[in-house]
Amino acid sequence: MLASWKSALPSDAVFTGATAAWTLGLDLDPIHPVEVVVPPSSGLRSRKGLSVRRGRVPPRETATIRNLRTTRLLWTLTDLCLRYPAVDALIALDMAIRAKLTNATELGRCPTAMSGRPGAARLRCLAALAGPAESPMETRLRWTLLQAKLPQPEVQTSLHDGDGRFVGRADLYYPSARLVIEYDGGNHRDRLVDDDRRQNLLINAGFRLLRFTASDVHHRPEVVQAQVRGGLSIASLTHAWHQTS
Repeated sequence: MLASWKSALPSDAVFTGATAAWTLGLDLDPIHPVEVVVPPSSGLRSRKGLSVRRGRVPPRETATIRNLRTTRLLWTLTDLCLRYPAVDALIALDMAIRAKLTNATELGRCPTAMSGRPGAARLRCLAALAGPAESPMETRLRWTLLQAKLPQPEVQTSLHDGDGRFVGRADLYYPSARLVIEYDGGNHRDRLVDDDRRQNLLINAGFRLLRFTASDVHHRPEVVQAQVRGGLSIASLTHAWHQTS
C-alpha cells in the first residue's frame, strides 16, 4: 500500500509520523492514515487515508527504506513527541529501545542535536523514563505509576535467587523493596502454567509480586497505584523494623 501511495505522491514527499516509525521497525499503524510531509509550496492536500503536513526536512534527516523515502529515527521520534499524548510518545520510545534502534542514553542526547525543534523538549523529558518494555500495555502500566508520583521502576530486569540462579525477568521492578510488578496480557491464560511456576520461583527467592491486567490499568488506575504504594510502604516499614531490631 505504501508503495502505491509513493507512486501517487510528488517526488519531494517524505513519509513521516507513524508511517515513518513503521518503516523504521516500530509497531505503529502506518496507514490509518498514511502520513507525509511536503515542502510549504506543495499543492498536495490531505484526503481520505492521507495526512499531509507542510515543512522542510533536511536531507540528512531522511533515509530510503524499502524504497520509501522516510524521516530518520531521531526526527521521527521528535515528531511523535510533539504530536502524540505523552504516554503514546513514551510507547514509541520504548519500542525503539526494545528493537535496539537506540537506547536511553542516546535519546537523552538527541534533543541537543535537535535543539530548537518542536518536540525536542518533550523528547528530553520522556527519554529519562524510557526503557525496553515488551508491550505498549507495560508502558501504560508504568505510566500509571509515574502519574501517581511513585518512584520510577526498572524495566525488564533479570532476577536471581540467593545462589545466583536466574528465576525470572520482571516487567517492572523496585529493587529496594524487592517488589515485582507484572502485566498480564491476553496470552497470560495460554501460558498460565509457566507463569505460575515462574511466580513460585520468584516468591521462594524472596521477591514480592503484584499482577495487573489491561482492565486494571484502563479502569482502575487508582487501585493499581494504591496497591503498589502499599507494597513499597510495607517494604519500607519492614526495613525500618530490621534496622531498629
